[in-house]
Amino acid sequence: MIQTNNISINYGSLILKFPEIKLNSGDQLLILGNSGSGKTSLLNILGGLISPNTGTVLLNDINLMSLSKNKVDNFRGKNIGFIFQSPHFIKSLTVNENLKLSQYLISEINQSRINILLEKVGLLNLKDSNIQNLSEGEKQRISIIRALINQPSILLADEPTSALDDESCNNVIDILANLSNEYSATLIIVTHDKRLKEKFSNQIDLNDF
Repeated sequence: MIQTNNISINYGSLILKFPEIKLNSGDQLLILGNSGSGKTSLLNILGGLISPNTGTVLLNDINLMSLSKNKVDNFRGKNIGFIFQSPHFIKSLTVNENLKLSQYLISEINQSRINILLEKVGLLNLKDSNIQNLSEGEKQRISIIRALINQPSILLADEPTSALDDESCNNVIDILANLSNEYSATLIIVTHDKRLKEKFSNQIDLNDF
């Protein structure tokens, strides 16, 4: 569950105010906005990476504003998976090693879960390939696995398709939506990529606020 109320953030004299968000477990929301509309700031607030100047953020009935930094970090690690525009991996490691590292940092290594997710995104055959040898679309599919690997209840995706061609865009977003639905994770995507508008019925356009 995600619920926000009256959140805003200040950048000098610029004040960004955001609409209220209320999502139940498993809901999916597309947030659209042009450059400078604050969509990445909003996602970072929802993920506990930065604090708003006003307002409250409730995630799974926990008020992030009431937690210490260490407790926010702990909550994030256990409950939130992130997907970014440019995937960040350890370049010297294989696909499998990168995914095992993500598990090791939060919980226990579960090779079976890694294999199942790799199979679901059609990349099990690349498990032992160096991550640098993958295409951008393949890397983004691995990013989705990494975000899901520790079974978070919330998925936050920042411009996950803007660097992809049409075919890879459709592939990645379908996988992301289907897997978040399968694992009952609440999904929020922020983007300026208008190709995604037809994929999600629940939308907020920050340009309207």
